[in-house]
Amino acid sequence: MTNLRTSLGVLAATAAVTAGGLGTAAAATHSGTSAKPAKIPCAMQQAQVDRAQAKLILLTAKFQASKQVIKAEKLELTVAKGHKKQQVKKALAGERRMKAKAAKAKKAQVQRVAHATARLDKCLASHPGSTPTTSPSGSASTSPSTSPSDTASSSASASPSA
Repeated sequence: MTNLRTSLGVLAATAAVTAGGLGTAAAATHSGTSAKPAKIPCAMQQAQVDRAQAKLILLTAKFQASKQVIKAEKLELTVAKGHKKQQVKKALAGERRMKAKAAKAKKAQVQRVAHATARLDKCLASHPGSTPTTSPSGSASTSPSTSPSDTASSSASASPSA
């Protein structure tokens, strides 16, 4: 099963590259320019920030959903009796483990966003003529004032150092 998915993935990627390459070559010969696209400074760093923020949004949603399930199971536990109560306790323990796992993943992703944003800022600083690109959501590439990475970095900088 996994070999089939891998093969289909490789086939799809090859087809996309081939189709994209032909389209670029056809456009280049039509316009009379070279086939090399214009290089955008810090595009890779911007893509990393966008992916990291998207993943953080998904993990945050997963964490919130887990909190809601735990709340519902606690209510169910109060009314359950006998064998049903044991089943609810077992399910609640499993959901708490999942919540802890989601919290750990969310914390790690916040750090990834912070590091990716720092790399992007460093790249933008080294290219003074470049302007920050916008993400698909329309926000600038610099981190917003209420992002989780700012919260993490502000709490780290607020700690007293000896």
